[in-house]
Amino acid sequence: MNRLAHETSPYLLQHADNPVDWWPWSAAAFDEARAANKPVLLSVGYASCHWCHVMAHESFEDRATADFLNEHFVSIKVDREERPDVDAVYMEAVQAATGHGGWPMTVFLTPDAEPFYFGTYFPPAPRHGMPSFQQVLQGVRSAWSDRRGEVTEVAEKIVKDLAGREISYGDAQVPGEEELAQALLGLTREYDPQRGGFGGAPKFPPSMVVEFLLRHHARTGAEGALQMAADTCERMARGGIYDQLGGGFARYSVDRDWVVPHFEKMLYDNALLCRVYAHLWRATGSELARRVALETADFMVRELRTDEGGFASALDADSDDGTGRHVEGAYYVWTPQQLAEVLGGQDAELAAHYFEVTEDGTFENGSSVLQLPQHEGVFDAEKVEEIKVRLLRARGERPAPGRDDKVVAAWNGLAIAALAETGAYFDRPDLVEAAVGAADLLVRLHLDEQARLARTSKDGQAGANAGVLEDYADVAEGFHALASVTGEGVWLEFAGFLLDHVLARFVDQDNGSLYDTAADAEKLIRRPQDPTDNATPSGWSAAAGALLGHAAHTGSAAHRSAAERALGVVKALGPRVPRFVGWGLAVAEALLDGPKEVAIVGPSQGDEATKALHRTALLGTAPGAVVAAGAVGSDEFPLLADRPLVDGAPAAYVCRDFTCDAPTTDPDRLRAALGR
Repeated sequence: MNRLAHETSPYLLQHADNPVDWWPWSAAAFDEARAANKPVLLSVGYASCHWCHVMAHESFEDRATADFLNEHFVSIKVDREERPDVDAVYMEAVQAATGHGGWPMTVFLTPDAEPFYFGTYFPPAPRHGMPSFQQVLQGVRSAWSDRRGEVTEVAEKIVKDLAGREISYGDAQVPGEEELAQALLGLTREYDPQRGGFGGAPKFPPSMVVEFLLRHHARTGAEGALQMAADTCERMARGGIYDQLGGGFARYSVDRDWVVPHFEKMLYDNALLCRVYAHLWRATGSELARRVALETADFMVRELRTDEGGFASALDADSDDGTGRHVEGAYYVWTPQQLAEVLGGQDAELAAHYFEVTEDGTFENGSSVLQLPQHEGVFDAEKVEEIKVRLLRARGERPAPGRDDKVVAAWNGLAIAALAETGAYFDRPDLVEAAVGAADLLVRLHLDEQARLARTSKDGQAGANAGVLEDYADVAEGFHALASVTGEGVWLEFAGFLLDHVLARFVDQDNGSLYDTAADAEKLIRRPQDPTDNATPSGWSAAAGALLGHAAHTGSAAHRSAAERALGVVKALGPRVPRFVGWGLAVAEALLDGPKEVAIVGPSQGDEATKALHRTALLGTAPGAVVAAGAVGSDEFPLLADRPLVDGAPAAYVCRDFTCDAPTTDPDRLRAALGR
C-alpha cells in the first residue's frame, strides 16, 4: 500500500500514485522492515528536481520495478526540503563513499537505518558505465539474503566513521584581519576574470561570497573585492541564468558563461540574490543592480507568493512543450520563428539581436535562452521594453512549470530580509508589506506557544517536521531586517524568542559549536553538523550572524559570546575554502566592524526629518549594522533608551562596542559615519 496520499509535501504527493508501496520517513517504516526482515530503500529528492522526475517516470512508475521493490524492500520516500537533517546525514555518507552526491539520492539501509550501499540516479538500463536500477536492486537483495554478516559489518563501520566526524571549532578564536585577507586572496585565485564567478562549470550564483566581498570593501576599501562582486553580478544578470523577461534567477548555469541554466527557480536563490543586488546598488548606485533587485523581488511576489502570504519553495525546470511532453526549459526558450510569430518581422529581428536568439540556438533543438549581451550602439529603450512586455505576455500563455507550494521557514526568512530591505531602499512599500505578510504567516502558523518552529507548511497547515538550525537563524535574520525597516520592535522580540532556542537547544555548551538539529530532535545515526555553505548559508554561520545582530540590538553578552565562539570555524576554514564559508566570512566582517548600532529618534516616526535619517541609516554600508528607529521615549527597541532629541530635532546615534559618537541631526554626517 502506498502511504503518501495524506502527506503535505508536494514531492511526496507526486509519488502518491506510484505502484511502489512508499512509506514516509517514520518509525513505523523501520518497524515494518524489522518485522519483515527486509532492507530499506531510502529515496530522497525534491519537487523541482529534474532527475528525480526522470527516475520516477523510468523506475517508480514501472510496474515490474515496483513489484520487485514491494516484495524485497521497505521503500521510504523523503522530501529533502522537509527533512534536511535526514538528507544531510545520508548525503554525507554518499559523498564519503562515492566522492560525489546529488539528487535523487538512493541509499540502502538496514532496518536500524544504517546505510550500506549508495548512489544517486540509476537508469532503467545500463548506461555510461552505470548499472541499471534493476541490477542494483537485485545485487542488494542478493547481498542481504546471502551475505548478511558482511552487509551488517559494512553498515556498522560507516556509522562509526560518520560518528567520528563531529566538529569542535566552536572554541577557536574569532577570525581577524589576517584570515579575512587570506580568504580574499583565495577567492582572487579562484575568480574567473573573463566570465565572473568562481571555478568552472557548472557555475552556481555565489551570493554569500558576493556579500562578503561587498562587506570587505565597505570596511577596508579594497577595490579588488568590489570589482569581483560587481563584475560577477553583471555577468550573471546578462546571462541566461537570469530570466530576462520575468526576472528571477535559475538554480545554476551548466556552462562557465552563465548561458544555459538548469531552469528550476528556487526561492532561496532569488531571496539571497535580490538582497545582494540591492546591497550592490547601495554600494555603487549601479542601475543594473537596481533593476535586477526590483525585478527579482517582483518575481518572488508575483510567482511565488501563496494565498496565505508566505512564499512557495520553487518552480520546476520542466513544463509541457505544447505536445504533451514535459521538457526542461520549454517555458523559457525561444526560436527566431517563435519571436516572429509574436512580434512580427522587424521587431523579431530586433529582439533576436538584443537577446542573442540565433538560428542554431544556444540551447536544444535550435532554441535559445534569452541573454543580454553587451551591444555596441544605442537601442530604443521604450521599444525594448514594449517587446519584453509582449514576449512575457505570450510566454504566459504557454503551459507553466509546476510550483512547489510548500512554505519553508528558513527560505521565507531569507525572503523577508530581501523584500524588506529592497522595499525600503527603492521606496516600494508594497514589497515591505509582502515581507510583513510572510512574517505574519510564520508567527501565526509556524511558531507554537513555546516559539518552536515548524519547518514547513502548505495550504495553511503546518507540517509535522521540526525546524532545524537554519530555520531559527534565517527567520531571526528576516525579523531583524523587518524590525530595522519598519521600526516595529515586535519583530526584534520574536527574533529573540527564536535565538533563545538556538542558545538552549542547538549550541554545544562545552565548546560552542553548533548542530543542525536540536538536542531534543529525533535521533538519527548521527547528529548532523555542517558549518559550510551550500545553496544557502549554513545554519551554523546563519546563527552566528543572527546572534551577533541580536547582541548589537540588545547588548546581550550571551548572544555576542555565542556568535564569537561560532565564528571560530571561519578562522579555521576561511583561508582554506573561502567559497564555502561565504556567509561566515560576511559575519566576520560585521564582527570586525563592530557591528555598528544606529538609533534614530524623532518626535514621531512620520516626521520627514526622522524619515530622512532613518533612510540614511538603512542605506549605510557598514557591515552588519543594526538600525532602530522610533519616537523619542519609545520602548520599542533597547537602542532607543535614553536617546533624546538634539535641540528639539530628530537625531541619529551611532555606537560601536559600547562607545557612541556624538549624536547628529545631519544625514550627511550620518552617512559618513556609516561608511568607511
